[in-house]
Amino acid sequence: MSNTGAPLEVIAASLRRERERVGLSLSELAKRAGIAKSTLSQLEAANGNPSVETLWALGVALGVPFARLVDPPAPRVRVIRAGEGPAIYSEKAHYTATLLASCPPGARRDIYVLHLEPGAARESEPHMAGTVEHVVVGAGRVLAGPREEPVELGPGDYLMYPGDLPHTAQALEPGTTVVLVSEHV
Repeated sequence: MSNTGAPLEVIAASLRRERERVGLSLSELAKRAGIAKSTLSQLEAANGNPSVETLWALGVALGVPFARLVDPPAPRVRVIRAGEGPAIYSEKAHYTATLLASCPPGARRDIYVLHLEPGAARESEPHMAGTVEHVVVGAGRVLAGPREEPVELGPGDYLMYPGDLPHTAQALEPGTTVVLVSEHV
């Protein structure tokens, strides 16, 4: 799989735009997201290598979906080939999230394909209030859902759970692939 990653310029512009939209200083946003001000400053300058955890924390602090920080403006017709797209890697688990489609104005969902490998679970903090996550397993097996009551899923299985509670995803087989739809209120 190639790692095209989310372009740092897109992330930098999105962070500046959203921070200014809500009227927060660098210091205040860093404090709310629980990250160092220097880290945020580097990201807004298109430097660094942000993890999924850092970008989720910034999205929650800004009150915006993760996708709004990593997705460039989309053309009318968009094709993302397998192994391509803006992939963001976890620093705590064998977990890669590739944004397939972000929520356009008036809609309330983002679509990702996740590639997970056995090892540490990807522990997610609560997202914005009212977020619901939908999971469909494409290959492999995964233990996913609310941290307090995860469910084992296999190919073709579907799971829906509140994304505004702590939740988890852990591959139980190598090569596990999941489609995740994050629905926002």
